[in-house]
Amino acid sequence: MAERSTHQTLKFKLNSLLEITRAINDNQPVDVLLESYVDILCNKLNIGKVVMFKHQDEWECILSAGVSGDVVDSIRVEKLFSYVEITFISSVQTSLPGFDIVIPVYNNYLPIAYVLIGDIEEEMKGISPVIKHLHFIQTISNIIVVAIENIRLFQESLRQEALRKELELASQMQNMLVPSSRDLPHNEHLMMNAFYKPHYEVGGDYFDCIDLGDHKLGFCVADVSGKGMAAALLMSNFQATLRALFTADISMEGLLQKLNKRVHESAQGEKFITMFIARFDYSTHQLEYANAGHTPAVIYRMDSKNIKLLESSCLAIGMLERLPYISVKKLTIMEDSLMLAYTDGLVELLSDTDEGGVRSAFNVLLSAIQQASDIDGVIDKVIETQNLNGTNQAIFDDITLLGVQFFS
Repeated sequence: MAERSTHQTLKFKLNSLLEITRAINDNQPVDVLLESYVDILCNKLNIGKVVMFKHQDEWECILSAGVSGDVVDSIRVEKLFSYVEITFISSVQTSLPGFDIVIPVYNNYLPIAYVLIGDIEEEMKGISPVIKHLHFIQTISNIIVVAIENIRLFQESLRQEALRKELELASQMQNMLVPSSRDLPHNEHLMMNAFYKPHYEVGGDYFDCIDLGDHKLGFCVADVSGKGMAAALLMSNFQATLRALFTADISMEGLLQKLNKRVHESAQGEKFITMFIARFDYSTHQLEYANAGHTPAVIYRMDSKNIKLLESSCLAIGMLERLPYISVKKLTIMEDSLMLAYTDGLVELLSDTDEGGVRSAFNVLLSAIQQASDIDGVIDKVIETQNLNGTNQAIFDDITLLGVQFFS
């Protein structure tokens, strides 16, 4: 009889493992796997209480059978962290009354689940099913938990892939919002070149060049506070607004106030945009510009070797409901000149010293603009010196560089 009973037990365990394995191979969902697990433990092994806590984004109870919700809520998972192997707890001081065994499940040396087992009524005859089938319970618990973890990782990989594709599409769309090099003007009055590189797939930097008609050209470089998707969305909205408002005859003060109002309404004061914006009149060679909290643009007069910084003249766009002051400046360009407008990601680099922090690479711009003979040479020199097309580990922000060469 004992031999027959042992045979039946082995057959039961084998069939149970096959059942679970088949469900896993059939890619059954987590709730189906847990139902099979409960059926084996509670219905076939007559175990009265089963609770499983699993770490996903955080620790949570994914299974409870034979216990009330109040009991589950009273269990503090951090109390289980001290259990690194199967432990009988009914005979020791514990904060888990009604349970007999803790089964920790580890993966890559880290706990990913804890199973709490409690027996049925103590009056039942025979050896406790928990003790009698302990190793089998441990085995099947490990199989179930690892399967659930693999499902989670697979679903996470699907989400990551979907997100990657979305970011890829967003990056392509954002790149369409900024002019390509072939679309930048190159005429008898001036020529432009630019470099644009988000730190992530999408970013908060932006530059634009707009033919305003009436012999006038508008251009700007802007930077949204922060990085990533939120910054990119605000910037795309800003681009549409700027192109709708920027005309040959709108006053620069009026343009900035309208832009400020739109950005403040969109971001609710939680984000702001720094910007250098200018309008160049081909017929008068006059450059009208404003700097809204942005890094100073640099203009270099090639004959006189004079350098001028076009510094901040008002607050960043969107910080306040209304800009309290705006100082629009004008500059007549009567000799061949080079100009660089850029975002702070180009000149603010992680320090390579032990103290860390941020160091300035502004001198790289000054050196490049003084040594090159044209704007293409300036852009190329900055890219080469800063290793912008490589893997410069000191760069931690989006980078935009817009260069203009004015002809006298």
